[in-house]
Amino acid sequence: QVQLVESGGGLVQPGGSLRLSCAASGFTFSSYSMSWYRQAPGKERELVAVIGSGGSTNYEDSVKGRFSISRDNAKNTVYLQMNSLKFEDTAVYYCNVRRAWVNYWGQGTQVTVSS
Repeated sequence: QVQLVESGGGLVQPGGSLRLSCAASGFTFSSYSMSWYRQAPGKERELVAVIGSGGSTNYEDSVKGRFSISRDNAKNTVYLQMNSLKFEDTAVYYCNVRRAWVNYWGQGTQVTVSS
């Protein structure tokens, strides 16, 4: 069965950095695009970044130039490097894979940007 386990969230000051990790299992990781989403309190879940199976990337406009998504197929892990964090980046961050028309999610990791 597909499992996604996020880690790396925490409390950080504005301008700081965090690196999120998502360990995947239960499917052929290297064959699938992987995504990071986030959901802030009272808001809908939104797509933050995507990395294709070949390594191509796309980002939501507000994080371009600050966040970087990467993958290590040998470790079945996708990362989200977040730099220059802002208050508005506060959210629960979720790892996602869409496989056979089904979306799979991790449990989420909280990122709080506060002074």
